[in-house]
Amino acid sequence: MAELRMTADGETATPATGAKRAVATQDKKGLAIQDLILVAVLLAAGAVLKLTVGSLLASFGMKPNFIIAAYCLAIIIIRPNVAQSLVIGLIAGLVCQIPMLNATPLLNIPSELLGALACGLLIHVPMKIGKLDINPLVNTFISTCVSGFTFAALSVYINVVSVGGDFAVAMAAYVAIVLGTATFNCIFVQILATPLKKVLKR
Repeated sequence: MAELRMTADGETATPATGAKRAVATQDKKGLAIQDLILVAVLLAAGAVLKLTVGSLLASFGMKPNFIIAAYCLAIIIIRPNVAQSLVIGLIAGLVCQIPMLNATPLLNIPSELLGALACGLLIHVPMKIGKLDINPLVNTFISTCVSGFTFAALSVYINVVSVGGDFAVAMAAYVAIVLGTATFNCIFVQILATPLKKVLKR
């Protein structure tokens, strides 16, 4: 028989109650070890996919960004708070500093920070069509756009505006690329989110 006792606030405590309190306490302190492992695995997979599949698709005119998709997927599964989402974005930005992943160093750090921030905020917004949860789809699309347009704006300012070019004209060239990347990413994450949640029992 399960042991029952009274807590200080008069609540009846059971092993299940204790487990819930332990999880709540862990959430307040930070991400669990298994959450950090999941982030690391997904970002590593995103980097490998960007170097392999991403390079192949780029030759056909498609520019998916699997690293953005990876950290969006991690945030959607883990459901961290805003500060923890920013940490995940920072890690993603640092991963992008690997030369083979990025020809423009440092710009990914602010862009992935903002992308992860958007994802961390939107994950708490209910988005359903019937029983279908479309938060992964909408969230990833918006987060990819935030990251992509931030990166584009910084790149244009540094490489075009600084030498007298027109900001609006240069940014227009990025619109199709960012929207195409966002569309690919959101479909990719929507397909993977539900089965991964079931596998990880989230």
